[in-house]
Amino acid sequence: MAWALATVERWNLGLSAGAVAASWALVTPHFATSVAAGAFIEAINLGAIHRAARRLFAGELMTAGWVGGLAMRFVLLGAAIFVTMRAGADAVALLIGLSIAMPATLIDAWIHRPPILDPETLPVFLDDEIDRDEDDRLFTAGRLFTSPYSERPLDVIVDAGDAEDPNRARGESD
Repeated sequence: MAWALATVERWNLGLSAGAVAASWALVTPHFATSVAAGAFIEAINLGAIHRAARRLFAGELMTAGWVGGLAMRFVLLGAAIFVTMRAGADAVALLIGLSIAMPATLIDAWIHRPPILDPETLPVFLDDEIDRDEDDRLFTAGRLFTSPYSERPLDVIVDAGDAEDPNRARGESD
């Protein structure tokens, strides 16, 4: 079984490396180390979520397993953040490292968005005249169902007085 990073994970790795390098050059090594720690934690979490989602949508993972795995990842993510903070990580840098997955996900979604369709190439549906008078029926005051294929009789119109008597509103009488 070959193990390869998904495109979003590669974007995440590249953005994380860039953020760590920029923070090393522009701020302090401690800040850069905290960014790297946050990026490492969220890279593991992003990879786990991505692989679990692929398995879920492929039908290999049942929904209870997905929910249990998600809960376990949140617990582990919280524990990793707690341990990293207790070890002396800078809180702002850790937050920056943890949030790099968002721009990576947006970039990946933008690159893999569906193609823009030309309206001239879209299929044309023939007019079957079924809904020709639908606009008139929609504005008929009190009409419950607008479809001509409804099982309700055409004379059932609800007015304000029918709201108290549900049998009368259904067309039934005493």
